[in-house]
Amino acid sequence: MTITKPGIVDGMTDAEYHGDPVEYGSISSSGARTLLKSPALYQWERTHRVEKTTYDVGHAVHAAVLGVGADVVLLDFETYRTKAAQEAKADVYADGKTPMLTKDYAPVVAMSEAVLAYPPARALLEKPGKSEQSLFAPDPETGVWLRARIDRLPDQDSGQSVAIDLKTSVSADPSEFAKSAAEYGYDIQSEWYKHSLRLTRGDDADFLFIVVEKTAPYLVSVIELDAEFAAIGRQRMRRSIDTFKTCRDANEWPGYEPIVHLVDPPRWLAYQEDMVL
Repeated sequence: MTITKPGIVDGMTDAEYHGDPVEYGSISSSGARTLLKSPALYQWERTHRVEKTTYDVGHAVHAAVLGVGADVVLLDFETYRTKAAQEAKADVYADGKTPMLTKDYAPVVAMSEAVLAYPPARALLEKPGKSEQSLFAPDPETGVWLRARIDRLPDQDSGQSVAIDLKTSVSADPSEFAKSAAEYGYDIQSEWYKHSLRLTRGDDADFLFIVVEKTAPYLVSVIELDAEFAAIGRQRMRRSIDTFKTCRDANEWPGYEPIVHLVDPPRWLAYQEDMVL
């Protein structure tokens, strides 16, 4: 499938989406976040996509809760240390599916059940709509094509919708999630998805995160980033799109500035050593 017009695509596989089906190329939210770290890193990851085992639990929970996504294939090995286990895992990845050790699947079921038993999350997920929706549209300011893959997109209702992203996390505590949002650029993701929805179907959408913890008792929370977070996200989103255009047009993807960098100690270390001036 080749994307040449703005719109929302249902049923696109993970491989098609991550392979970038836009005719002249596009950038995703995750790519934008990497780009802000280093254009060179972004360019390398774009051409060297590698499946990471750390994502498998998240993929499995998504499939269980949303009912779509990469099929989970259970592998009856104790670990992935043996050659047979590694080859079996590689074969599953090659088929576009998610490998998982049989012994590790029980927590996936427990996380999924916890999400569906949490009233605010269940109410959002039960709204009429579709899961794993792929959005494609050019950014009006730069002409750069954007793509987004929204976990759950309710049907359009009076011009207002609430898009959902499901995340597995060490902690679903809202205050802890705020730190994760800043570190991993979830503010960019939130604004990216809202921007993409405005461009594809005109929604002035809200965006919420459903967060479930990876360990028992698998606590769940539903979180929205506030107005200040949103403003920061819009600013960082715009900077990433502009940077992408500059790098693409020049076909130059620089790494860190080639100078000697002088760095300060982090504030926590200075406080710990009683060295704050």
